[in-house]
Amino acid sequence: MPPLIIIPARMASTRLPGKPLADIAGRPMIVHVADRARAAALGEVVVAAAEPEIAAAVEAAGVRVVLTDPALPSGSDRVHAAAEAVDPHGRHTVIINLQGDLPVFDPSDLRQALVALDGSDADVGTIAAPIRDADEAASPSVVKIACALQPEDIGTDRAVRALYFSRSSIPANTGPLWHHVGVYAWRRSALRRFVTLPPSTLERRESLEQLRALEDGMSVGCAAIANAPFGVDTPADLERARRALAAS
Repeated sequence: MPPLIIIPARMASTRLPGKPLADIAGRPMIVHVADRARAAALGEVVVAAAEPEIAAAVEAAGVRVVLTDPALPSGSDRVHAAAEAVDPHGRHTVIINLQGDLPVFDPSDLRQALVALDGSDADVGTIAAPIRDADEAASPSVVKIACALQPEDIGTDRAVRALYFSRSSIPANTGPLWHHVGVYAWRRSALRRFVTLPPSTLERRESLEQLRALEDGMSVGCAAIANAPFGVDTPADLERARRALAAS
């Protein structure tokens, strides 16, 4: 059974309220993301919407949508709720969580999340891109992943285990640094388990949900892509996405 690709979306962003419906080149941002997911041609695409206005915009674009409880605490909870609604019998054993604020995501990169999952025989697969300058390495808004990936692994079928995620520059000393891209391929059983767990100590300290999985003993695999897509979190990010998609 192919994976089920689910894109969580909610209006209540603190830095950019209403961002799923922000206009980019005449279309809502969430529709651009859904188009990227469909272009990957890996499996059915579903938007897990917290509000009816998101659902209406997505349905108008011909994308399947599930309304989820707006009180759900995280995107992972929203993805799990949508998966259970769409596929209550668990036929899809892999669920891909694609963030709804990545309108310039390269569809071909989505496959690397599956490479990370299957190539490392992990509970969760994710992707990483090389950090290329000191400002990126020092920025707390760029999440880093400590792993044994090497530059020659970019775009290949090599997967390794992720050892830690941090907003600090890790690991120390000479060697490649990796920017974590928040796309996840979950084994269905692992996702079900994850959403039952309370926020963990390191998760709260770093404000990184993926640390909950590591602290619970789950394994996270990672594979490499060439370039990290930027997420839309601020008005400046939105303008950058508008420029990028206007030029494409």
